Amino acid sequence: MDIELKIPNHIAIILDGNGRWAKKRGLPRNLGHRQGAINLKDIAIECQQQGVKFLTVFCFSTENWKRPEEEVSYLMNTPSKYYYKYKDKIIESNIRIKVIGRRDRLNTDMLNIIKDIENSTFNNTGLTLTLCIDYGSQDEITTAVKNIALKVKNNEISIDDINENLITNSLFTKDLPALDLLIRTSGELRISNYLLWQLAYSELYFTDVYWPDFNALELLKAIESYSNRKRRFGGLDDNK
Repeated sequence: MDIELKIPNHIAIILDGNGRWAKKRGLPRNLGHRQGAINLKDIAIECQQQGVKFLTVFCFSTENWKRPEEEVSYLMNTPSKYYYKYKDKIIESNIRIKVIGRRDRLNTDMLNIIKDIENSTFNNTGLTLTLCIDYGSQDEITTAVKNIALKVKNNEISIDDINENLITNSLFTKDLPALDLLIRTSGELRISNYLLWQLAYSELYFTDVYWPDFNALELLKAIESYSNRKRRFGGLDDNK
């Protein structure tokens, strides 16, 4: 690299292209999801080594329930097959894992895994990896609006108390810092109902690479692109 990399504090990734990666190789879509899960482990470790403090990834959206039942079942049940096998390695990595999104549609095994992994990694001090499961930004914002409206109704706050900070602190991501860089793999050029509020001043990076092939070199390409940008947040460059 010819430039000194500016490492984003908080990266979000839309993990896209697992099914197409598998189809390209004549494999079932589910094997693409399996390879994508393995790659998430590798990229999380690479982010930690590069000095990224927070990584937030889109694993399963509120709209993904529309997919074929077999695929949804695989995505919902596979974690229980692998989590306890790799639990010790996850804890030893010093990565803290959080899960955000709806919980009311997840099965018992998934809920138990979420509880266990959050508790087991709570004291880890390395990268914070946030998994967005049954997550949709419009659903998140709607939930926040309802909670704020209820507080107004109960006279806990007034309408004048509603501001950007209150809304930010009412979202699922309230414990996470501002988002610096969004990466989307597989060549799609859209946000797909992901972190709409949080993306207000984030840098966007799109790549044609399918998620299972998004390796450490591809991550460094994204970080290099980020390093070359001037983040003005609505202002002007100092030399203008």
